[in-house]
Amino acid sequence: MSRITAAITAVGKYLPDYVLTNKELETLVETNDDWITTRTGIKERRILKEPNQGTSYMAIRAAQDLLSKSKINPEDIDMVIVASATPDLPVASTAVYTATEIGATNAFAYDLQAACSSFLYGMSTAASYIESGRYKKVLLIGADKMSSIIDYSDRATCIIFGDGAGAVLFEPNSDGLGLQDEYLRSDGSGREFLKIEAGGSILPPSESTLKNGQHFVHQEGKTVFKFAVSNMADVAEKMLVRNSLSNDDINWLVPHQANKRIIEATAKRVNLESSKVMMNIHKYGNTTSATLPLLLADYENQLKKGDNLIFAAFGGGFTWGAIYLKWAYNS
Repeated sequence: MSRITAAITAVGKYLPDYVLTNKELETLVETNDDWITTRTGIKERRILKEPNQGTSYMAIRAAQDLLSKSKINPEDIDMVIVASATPDLPVASTAVYTATEIGATNAFAYDLQAACSSFLYGMSTAASYIESGRYKKVLLIGADKMSSIIDYSDRATCIIFGDGAGAVLFEPNSDGLGLQDEYLRSDGSGREFLKIEAGGSILPPSESTLKNGQHFVHQEGKTVFKFAVSNMADVAEKMLVRNSLSNDDINWLVPHQANKRIIEATAKRVNLESSKVMMNIHKYGNTTSATLPLLLADYENQLKKGDNLIFAAFGGGFTWGAIYLKWAYNS
């Protein structure tokens, strides 16, 4: 009997309508289009402007896009994971609400948070449930409303992040397709360099934390950049070496969209030409948990059954890793 692997069988996405351009950011902070583009590769990003709507608004729509395209009955879904650093509420699970709203009435659900590595870690989790034989359909959604935690007077962060959501469905495969290998890492000594100081159990919300702007993302850019470049490149290379793959064997690099220079450094380490590197950072910025599934959705029509994909991500905490996956279908 063939070994059961976990394959991605459908994708979906949602992006807000509002486009925040570099030109508009010039009116908010001291910056310009050339400065942003040169350092990050970002030209514009999407922002969720709908009043009283959070991450679930986008997660639901990404899931609905997937369901509509794949013609899957939501009642057949066994499990829903929402990978996110910006849940709707501090306690009530965004995934549970999302599952209910899309009609996945037979699924159980929970959130997964590992900063920008959330979706990558979620792939490992979803695949493990499938490989166990216990569940047949696991819906993994990466979604973040980063605009809700960004200080738009802070040039270091406001130019980078955008809002969005992407979704994938994992199902069993007996033809050797799907997730092949993974290497996931973390290092808690890095949490001081990329964080939100207040709002958690250490420093609950107060008048002073609000006044001091401690509920916004803060990062030490140079330190984070240095760690991201070295670690994303290291794990991507490790996937090739561990699986005896050459750069010719790799069809696509699927890198977290944090910074164009980090993406290029990762591709250079594994000697991949730019035509094999998925990239949409110029259009969406860093959507945190949504970058990887949004890449899959944008490049879906170019993917072919049997293609070798290397995923790589790096996030706050620090968290990082790589996954080797064989694509399971032709669009």
